Amino acid sequence: MHDLLIAPFALGFMRRALIGCLALSVAAPPLGVFLVLRRMSLMSDVMQHGVLPGIALGAAFAGLSVWAMGLGGVAAGLAVALLAGWLARGKGAREDSQLAGVYLIALALGVALISAQRGIDLTHVLFGSVLAVDDPALLAMAGVVTVTLPVLALIWRPLIMESLDPGFLAATGGKGGLWHLTFLALVVLCVVAGFVALGTLMSVGLMMLPAIASRHWSASLQGQVRASVVLAAIASIMGLLLSYHTDIPAGPAIVLTAGALWMLSLLLDTTRRSS
Repeated sequence: MHDLLIAPFALGFMRRALIGCLALSVAAPPLGVFLVLRRMSLMSDVMQHGVLPGIALGAAFAGLSVWAMGLGGVAAGLAVALLAGWLARGKGAREDSQLAGVYLIALALGVALISAQRGIDLTHVLFGSVLAVDDPALLAMAGVVTVTLPVLALIWRPLIMESLDPGFLAATGGKGGLWHLTFLALVVLCVVAGFVALGTLMSVGLMMLPAIASRHWSASLQGQVRASVVLAAIASIMGLLLSYHTDIPAGPAIVLTAGALWMLSLLLDTTRRSS
């Protein structure tokens, strides 16, 4: 049991990956809970694909710099989110179709840009690598958590109100658009922070699957946030162990573990039994 569960984390790269994933487990799942509450789960897909062109451009200009790729990913993610929102509201089209169109274009553009550059492993960018979690990447993850949690606490009440009754908030001058944009910026930050260990195609998995599963453990928003963080932490630990022992990328391993926890949550559903 020691060799199976504890010995892998004696390695430096595994400890860095664990700390980074646990940090993301604290910051990302609460945002996922709000995405589910606001019926914006598809927006997470837009974000994870939208950051890819920015990451590719950051690598083109500054090489494999975590900060350059991160800043490029944040800029691209925000641009994609604003573009999708403008197309849906300004053009009167269905929002789901606009989101699908934007994220498919962003994904294709990002893959094309990365494939055109030598020295960048497309597999690691898309699916993550625990070996890539060096000190700068770990610092970036910790920085995102340091920003996300206080800002989320600051906008907690107006964000709940804007999620449940945006019409009332608009009628009372509550600046719902400001809270919405701030929330989307936090989502982009967490998606970008997770791309090193989890990859751009998998970073949303740690945000959304624990959030979806948490609805089977608590009926209250606060309870779902707490449950989502615990489930994400478990998925991070077990997923990294699965990645180490089976030699598959960290991103798919963690997301598969989170998916298994979701299925277990469906079977155990404490909210249904308590009602």
